[in-house]
Amino acid sequence: MTEPRFKRILLKLSGEVLMGEGGLAIDPAVTSRVAGEIKDARDAGYELCVVVGGGNIFRGLSAAAKGIERATADYMGMLATVMNALAVQNALEQIGVETRVQSAIPMASVCEPFIRRRAERHLEKGRVVIFAAGVGSPFFTTDSGAALRAAEMKCDALFKGTSVDGVYDADPKKVATAKRYATVSYDKVLSDNLKVMDASAVALCRDNNIPIVVFNIREHHNLATILAGGGVSTIVQKEG
Repeated sequence: MTEPRFKRILLKLSGEVLMGEGGLAIDPAVTSRVAGEIKDARDAGYELCVVVGGGNIFRGLSAAAKGIERATADYMGMLATVMNALAVQNALEQIGVETRVQSAIPMASVCEPFIRRRAERHLEKGRVVIFAAGVGSPFFTTDSGAALRAAEMKCDALFKGTSVDGVYDADPKKVATAKRYATVSYDKVLSDNLKVMDASAVALCRDNNIPIVVFNIREHHNLATILAGGGVSTIVQKEG
């Protein structure tokens, strides 16, 4: 048996992943399915950190465009990520997975504060650690928060679960001839503005040599499949 390429990973999920077709911001059935994906990976021996966005509940940029001060809107968005983190925690613990939520904004009655060494200890004990509230400051997205936590936790890769199966040279939902990359460099993502993650997150991953694996989280059991070397995805990494 060869050693897996990745051992400790950070899974970044958009808040929209938790939404169902009925318009619920947090659909219990969908959240349970996502929790099952995480459990499959944990049971396969991987150490997992999770970051969930808040766009299903509140999106700071959109609110700022409608007249709410940007910093205030971003703080509201951070609180939305805490709600999503607690929902994912609940779904995981219902299927027997031990978890801890750590927030960049201290709220002791709800979850732990972010403490890197404590998070590392949780991972060593087989717990799934869910990081909430982004980086704890406005003007940064949850993508940046995910990249920062991946670097702090010395993750081998950042897995971004989306509704598409990789990175394309155009929007595959609008352009039928869009080409999917099997691998693509950080610099090409930045220079061609390929919209994998925001630029600061991609640059942080590049500077710390953390590959970004983009895959479709909506396909059942796809995370475990990708980790095992199957399925369809795109890896953003250094050239060569």
